[in-house]
Amino acid sequence: MRLVLMLLALLAAPLPAFSEPAFFPARNGDADAPVLIVYSSLDEPLARPMIEGFQQANPDVALRYDEMLTGEVYDRIVRETDAGEKTADFAFSSAMDLQVKLSNDGYAQRSDLPMSDRWPAWANWRNTAYALTFEPAVFVYHKPSFKDEKPPASRAEFVDYLKRQGETVYGRIGTYDIERSGVGFLFMARDQEQFGDIWTVIQAMGAAGVKLYSTSSAILERVADGRFVLGYNILGSYAADWASRHPDVGIVLPKDYTVVMSRIGLVPQAAASPELGRRYLAFFMSKEGQTIMARELQIAAVSPEVSGTNTARTMSALLGAQLKPVPVSPGLMVYLDQVKRARLIARWNEVLRTQ
Repeated sequence: MRLVLMLLALLAAPLPAFSEPAFFPARNGDADAPVLIVYSSLDEPLARPMIEGFQQANPDVALRYDEMLTGEVYDRIVRETDAGEKTADFAFSSAMDLQVKLSNDGYAQRSDLPMSDRWPAWANWRNTAYALTFEPAVFVYHKPSFKDEKPPASRAEFVDYLKRQGETVYGRIGTYDIERSGVGFLFMARDQEQFGDIWTVIQAMGAAGVKLYSTSSAILERVADGRFVLGYNILGSYAADWASRHPDVGIVLPKDYTVVMSRIGLVPQAAASPELGRRYLAFFMSKEGQTIMARELQIAAVSPEVSGTNTARTMSALLGAQLKPVPVSPGLMVYLDQVKRARLIARWNEVLRTQ
């Protein structure tokens, strides 16, 4: 299990939208060097090792890093493109559905890169949108509460535990509020596709007085101090960070299946300097860039060329078909259909309340 924990990556929460862009001058000292513009939901301090690695390999390029929320990345690219203006040269976001929608709706351009043909098929949509990280959804648990038995390792075991414990665990279970959490909605939608009996799980959580939150930290804080005994479908990168700092937090990658989400990179159609955007994307996908991702950003790498604990390659070797990566494809846009979204949320609320 220690090795599995090492496979999970640290994600930092993004700063508020409209923060001041960070500027990185060209390393060759040229004040008139071309400027690569990046729109990203990844915390700029966390992204610095990747930026530094890119500029070391490209000393003739300056870089402007615009950090914003995932919705703003999408809205700004669409707004600027529709107004006939230039936009970012590279966009990087954890909103998989919105990134694919940009690609599908013509707001991203094709990028044929050295690693394109070797990139996993599920992580590449027509050489336009590329999954660049590998981040599982996990169960988290309060270790002292399980000193006399093993924590649930599958959804069936999760339900069985809640039913057996009854009042003992009532109000001590946490998961995402799928109405307010984008990643929570994504994980629930994938659960519905992967597990025919998922509503039994939701019903059991409702009967156990599940508490709903929009952030990972709110759930993990309560697991760490023992107010909660279990957290369901928590983003593993955040869970691993908490586990590293709070010894009472345990992590389980559910053995029936483990959903894996990714952050997607693309070059916008209206990029001011698309070739610079492609150079940055190519570096992100290179062995060097993916190694920086795994070792320095502490976010699991996708590239099949990169080995080590914090990689999709090692996770897949250990866990095989248990892992269910969310494919980068137009299928993601079903989660943006407001009617289907409303139906799923309505059923979620109904099942949680029908006790």
